Amino acid sequence: MKNVLVIGSTGQIGSELTMKLRSIYSGDIVAGYIKGAEPRGELAESGPSMEVDITNARQIAEAVDRYHVDTIYNLAALLSAVAENKPLLAWHIGIDGLLNVLEVAREKKCAVFTPSSIGSFGPTAPKDGTPQDTIQQPKTVYGITKVTGELLSNYYNLKYGVDTRSVRFPGLISYVTPPGGGTTDYAVDIYYSAVRGEEFVCPIAPGTFMDMMYMPDALRAAIEIMEADPSKLRHRNSFNIAAMSFDPEIIASKIREHLPEFEMRYEVDPLRQGIAESWPNKLDDTCARMEWGWKPEYDLEMMTIDMLDKLSRRLSKP
Repeated sequence: MKNVLVIGSTGQIGSELTMKLRSIYSGDIVAGYIKGAEPRGELAESGPSMEVDITNARQIAEAVDRYHVDTIYNLAALLSAVAENKPLLAWHIGIDGLLNVLEVAREKKCAVFTPSSIGSFGPTAPKDGTPQDTIQQPKTVYGITKVTGELLSNYYNLKYGVDTRSVRFPGLISYVTPPGGGTTDYAVDIYYSAVRGEEFVCPIAPGTFMDMMYMPDALRAAIEIMEADPSKLRHRNSFNIAAMSFDPEIIASKIREHLPEFEMRYEVDPLRQGIAESWPNKLDDTCARMEWGWKPEYDLEMMTIDMLDKLSRRLSKP
């Protein structure tokens, strides 16, 4: 992999993944952005950027041609709770946009990474140890776009030989980019409240378990799956990956081990709670471990120590 286009480079995952790719590869790592969400700071200064709206196939093709792109990271999507309020836009970006990417990749021989999610499973899937291959009947438009995206990516691989690969991300936790409307975002917000010395109002009910992952592990997974030996991949779109599973009480208790004064109360958001209850408690990621050596590095304790340290430094700056 030498020249990479990251579509959605200023989003939650894209802003960190673009910088990580630039630290690894010597070629052009192009930060694709939409108008009004231009790269800033180090992201803008450390490499090339270009307006690439996923709903505009011409812009995607122009970026691929200009920078001789061989791999596209397609990160454009609405997060789960936002998508429920804007279902047509979620479909337009998630599926119409994906088709644009896949067509460009087919014509110009690019590999494509398009993340899926734990949201691709619905309430009929096994809740604990959710298998790699099981029934997927999501009840949200977010989940429906993820399942459709998995199937389209597989189709382009089987029909046209496009090198499509993907992982099903759990909820992602990061100190770099603020959350933006995901069901699992409470697990980011809670650290901000704790560091600021504020009471945290939790929108998710106690006892609601969801898979979570620290962003450094997620970035590594996105890169490692694209570097994996294709001859060993029985699956492609999309691999279960897992790191930790907890409910709000568990993460709050872990934070109190470091900040004993931290307080939390509940004001459950029916929309997010309903979405959370339809998702698995914990995925089985055996296939990812066997087929390309996936293994997380962070558990809840390690993540909490790092989050509190990094956020304390960040929020203390004038």
